[in-house]
Amino acid sequence: MSHRPPSGLAAVSAALLAMSRHLEVRDVLKTIVASARELLDAEYAALGVPDDHGGFAQFVVDGVSDEQWKAIGPLPRQHGILAAMLHGGKTERLADVRKDPRFEGWPSAHPDMSDFLGLPIRDGDETIGALFLANKRCPKPEGVCGFTAEDEELLSILAQHAAIALTNARLYERSRELTIAEERSRLAHELHDAVSQKLFSLRLTAQAAAALVDRDPARAKGELQQVAALAAEAVDELRAAVVELRPAGLDEDGLVATLRTQVQVLDRAHTARVTFAGAGVRALPAAQEEALLRVTQEALHNALRHADAGHVDVTLARREGATVLRVTDDGRGFEPAATRRAGRHLGLVSMRDRASGVGGSLTVESAPGKGTTIEMEIPGG
Repeated sequence: MSHRPPSGLAAVSAALLAMSRHLEVRDVLKTIVASARELLDAEYAALGVPDDHGGFAQFVVDGVSDEQWKAIGPLPRQHGILAAMLHGGKTERLADVRKDPRFEGWPSAHPDMSDFLGLPIRDGDETIGALFLANKRCPKPEGVCGFTAEDEELLSILAQHAAIALTNARLYERSRELTIAEERSRLAHELHDAVSQKLFSLRLTAQAAAALVDRDPARAKGELQQVAALAAEAVDELRAAVVELRPAGLDEDGLVATLRTQVQVLDRAHTARVTFAGAGVRALPAAQEEALLRVTQEALHNALRHADAGHVDVTLARREGATVLRVTDDGRGFEPAATRRAGRHLGLVSMRDRASGVGGSLTVESAPGKGTTIEMEIPGG
C-alpha cells in the first residue's frame, strides 16, 4: 500500500488544533515537528530553539529513532544553514543541502539528507526557533528539490501558528513558576507558625539545662526530659503542617488539578520524569479526595527518594463505578513480603490505613529490579 500524505484544509486544521492542545513547551515543540513532517510528507523534521551562546536550548526531531539520536551525539551549533535561518530570517529551499556552500557536514551517525526546506519561527522581530524538513517523500529527478513553493507557503502558515503556540506555552510555564513560588511562600509561612514557638521553648529549656548541669544535675535531668518532650511536640507540629493539613488547592481546584500541579512541581524538582493523566473523574467527598492525595504523595516520595526511579507515572481514572489511582515507577522495586517481615513498610501501612479509612482498598505490586505499582481503589467518582 502506497503512502499518501494528508492534504487539504482538514489536514492543516488538524495540525493547528494539535498544536493548541498542549501547554508544556516541549510538548508543543514535538507536536509542531510531527505535524510539519506529516503535513509536508517529509522523511525528517526538526525544530531548534536557540540559546544565547551559539547553541540550542531545545532541539526536537521527528523521523529519527532514539538509538539514532543518541548515536548522533551532542546538539548542533548555530552554524551553516541553521545560522542562516536563525540570523538571516530567510526561508531556505534547497535541492541538495549537501551541495550548498554553507553546508559544514554532520556527524557520521547522522542520517543522509538531500532536499531541504527550512524557515525561522518569529515572534514579532524575535526569532524564537528554526523549523526545517528534509527528504520529501516523492519521485524527483536527481538534483531537484521535492519541496514546492506550495510546501513553503504551507510551512510558513504552520510556523506562524507555531510561534503563537510556543509563546503561549512559555507564558504558561512562567505563570506556573509564579504559582510554585507562591505555594512555597505559603508553606514556609505555615511551617514558621507551626513550629517556631515550640522551637523557641525548646531552645530556652536546653539553655536552662546547660546552666544547671553542674550545680543541680537532678533539675538538669528534668529540663532535658522537657527538651525531649518539646522536640516530640515540634515533630508533631511539623507533621501536621506538611502532611495532615488539607491543601488549599484541594478545596479551590479539586483533586485532578491539585495532583497535576504537584506532579508538575516534582517533575521540575527531580531528574526523574514525573507524569500525570486524569480524565473523567468527578468530584468526590472531601475525605476521599484527601486520602487519594496523601497516598499519591507517599507513593511519589517512595519512588523519588528511595526507589531511584527514572520515570514515575500517576493516573487517576474511573473504572466500573469506582475511582482508581495508580502510581507506577521503574525504580529498583522490592519484595513486599520481605519488607513487611523486616519491618520496613515504606509507608505502606499508612497508605493502606488511608485507603481503608474511606472505604477503599490498596494493592502493591513490586519485585526487585521490576519497579513498583501502587493502586488505590475507592467507590464513587
